[in-house]
Amino acid sequence: MANQSEKELGKIDISEDVIGSIASLATLEVDGVVEMVGGLTKDIAEKLGKKNQAKGVKITRNNNELVVDIYLIVKYGVQIQDTGYNVQKKVKHSIEIMTGLNVVQINVNVEGVQLKVAQC
Repeated sequence: MANQSEKELGKIDISEDVIGSIASLATLEVDGVVEMVGGLTKDIAEKLGKKNQAKGVKITRNNNELVVDIYLIVKYGVQIQDTGYNVQKKVKHSIEIMTGLNVVQINVNVEGVQLKVAQC
C-alpha cells in the first residue's frame, strides 16, 4: 500500500517499493555490509530478469509509521552488533529525511558472513 499525503495541489503517493529501495541503498552504504539477501520469490524474480532494488527489505506500514525488516550479509571480521546499529541509524535517517514518514522500528537480520577469499 502506498503512503498518500494530501497537499494543496493534490496527492503524493510513496509506494512501499520506493521505501524499500531507500532502505536497501542506505544499508549498502554502511561499512561491513556486503549485500542484501532477498526471499525466495524475490530471488526467482531476479533470475527471470526483474531487477529488485528493495531486495532484502520488508516494509510494514501502519498509517505514517513504518517497521523495516532488513536481511543482509556482513563482511568477515566486522563487529556485527556495531554494523547492525549503524544500519539502523542510516536507514532510519534516510527514510525519514526522504519521505517524512516515521520509522518506529528497524530489525536487522544478519543472514550470513562473507568469508575471506584465499589469494593465489
